[in-house]
Amino acid sequence: MNELIVIVMGSKADEELGLKVKEAAEALGVQVELRIASAHKSTPYLLQMIDEYDSKNRKVVYIAVAGRSNALVGVIDGNSSNPVITCPNISKELHKIDIFSSLRMPSGIAPAVILEPESAALMAVKILAQYNDDLKKKVKDLQQKNLRKISKDDEELKRK
Repeated sequence: MNELIVIVMGSKADEELGLKVKEAAEALGVQVELRIASAHKSTPYLLQMIDEYDSKNRKVVYIAVAGRSNALVGVIDGNSSNPVITCPNISKELHKIDIFSSLRMPSGIAPAVILEPESAALMAVKILAQYNDDLKKKVKDLQQKNLRKISKDDEELKRK
């Protein structure tokens, strides 16, 4: 398989959320690599990491998982021509600020912002499915599974 999702976490504290994204993406059959790099504390390391993935002959989608100021997604997006998604690690206390830092990007920086880890993984798989018919089928199968569940729930409700 030539497709890869790279989940870059800002710190070890983001691992739980990163693992949720990884699990959802792997369930749809995509290879995932988890990495840690900080936009603030290890910028040269992050840029080297991006360069290494971008120079490979693979289809890559990045998912940034970081909280606080979430500069991570902006640095990845500004330095890669591959698609970038952010699934911010939102704190209970500062959730509005955490989300805002992911939404408000400078001009020329265009990552997708998706708050749910399963949905972030699905978006990455949908992007990669443009190049892989097997992945496209898995996405369609998931959509059919969701349709069957909703239809079943609706039928059960109507019978009450």
